[in-house]
Amino acid sequence: MKRVLAAGTPSALFAAGLLLLATGLLRWDSFTELAGRTVPILLFVVAMTVVTELADNAGVFRVVTARLAGGRRRKPGTTPTGRVLLLWLVSLGLATACTVFLSLDTTAVLVTPVVVSLARHAKIHPLPFALGTVWLANTASLLLPVSNLTNLLAQHRLDVSPLGFAQLLWAPAVVGVAVPAAFLFLIFRRDLRGRFAPPVVPEPADRALLVVSGVTVAVLLPALVSGIPVWIPASVAALFLLAVFVLRRTKAVRWRILPVQPVLLAMGLFLIVQALHDHGLGAALTRISGTGNGFTALLQLAGIGALAANGVNNLPAYLALEPVAASPIRLAALLVGVNLGPLVSPWASLATLLWHGRLKAMGINISWCGYALGGLAVVAVMLPLAVLALWLAAGLPA
Repeated sequence: MKRVLAAGTPSALFAAGLLLLATGLLRWDSFTELAGRTVPILLFVVAMTVVTELADNAGVFRVVTARLAGGRRRKPGTTPTGRVLLLWLVSLGLATACTVFLSLDTTAVLVTPVVVSLARHAKIHPLPFALGTVWLANTASLLLPVSNLTNLLAQHRLDVSPLGFAQLLWAPAVVGVAVPAAFLFLIFRRDLRGRFAPPVVPEPADRALLVVSGVTVAVLLPALVSGIPVWIPASVAALFLLAVFVLRRTKAVRWRILPVQPVLLAMGLFLIVQALHDHGLGAALTRISGTGNGFTALLQLAGIGALAANGVNNLPAYLALEPVAASPIRLAALLVGVNLGPLVSPWASLATLLWHGRLKAMGINISWCGYALGGLAVVAVMLPLAVLALWLAAGLPA
């Protein structure tokens, strides 16, 4: 699937979507309504990708991670003073924070190589660090609209502020972090014993660029949850950093930092699913997704969402099922399914494919069979608990 995606599937899907529009199978009024919802979201995706890529080029994430792991600006020592368990918890915290505030794809691309390098420095197997990153990249993406593209789509439908979104989803979001972390600890507890020598904080090639990039990211984070449409502060930050890099490190400003393939993939899926809705997809899904706001009905919808996400991808799964989530609590249950569920198949989320690409580039091979079995066990426990948490927090009748 990864090879197919890299070979041109996003472009083909986008072309198919345009063909549907050109032939009238996708109605023009549906297209204009879809564009009004999705263009600001795609602008946000592009802007955030530029910000995080440039900040990473300046060394922000490497310095932050080394500091959190207890590193100092000194030559590597031989005395093991740090606890491996604490280092692993730091990696989980970094993956969670990056996912919540910067998105799951950012975590997959930027955090994965950092935490794997930390594990290798500590001379322990990187799998608990790598697996923790991809699991939390998916399951920690439930709290804020910026955490996941599905959340941004749902926020538009709900018409709530970031705070209102978090108030609706905080309980299942906690489950989405706690359950994968608990599973990882039980699986790898023997590997997480012992001590390690803290890493050296890398010396930046351009300290001024590091400081400016770090401050830009720090200022951007609260702006993303301020209630301002997220594409505005993200675009301002991206344009500012581009200007700074043009002046100080021009070679880093390249077309390849733009997320062309993910954006084409998203646009193609938007167009295709909307065309299917124009021809009765919603009515067909209503018969299998259930109705009502009781615990069983919410679990049914979340389960269908998780199955659809692992069968195709979490984005088309959300788009297909959104019309049958007729209340805020049902929409929240759908998000639980499509955000927490994609831990089984490699293509369930783009973040998983990006994560696998980073691991492969670092010489780490992953068994997809083992990945699927482990993810299935986590989802089987986590999904009912998350839906239960959502239902209890909302105070709804059975």
